[in-house]
Amino acid sequence: MNVDLDLVREAQEVLGTQGTTETVHAALREIVRRRRLERLLRHDFSNLDVDEIRRSRWETEGWAR
Repeated sequence: MNVDLDLVREAQEVLGTQGTTETVHAALREIVRRRRLERLLRHDFSNLDVDEIRRSRWETEGWAR
């Protein structure tokens, strides 16, 4: 894999990581986390009650994917 080492160094500063592999993994985790949050924010939960949310979470394994 070819990577821009200047970009890796900048990402290391932002992410607080040290090695290239650790930095790439942290960056990928962050991208996936943001995508999951974006998907979650698009849902309309205004009609759900707390019990329904709890049931849904337990019934759906891996709900944040």
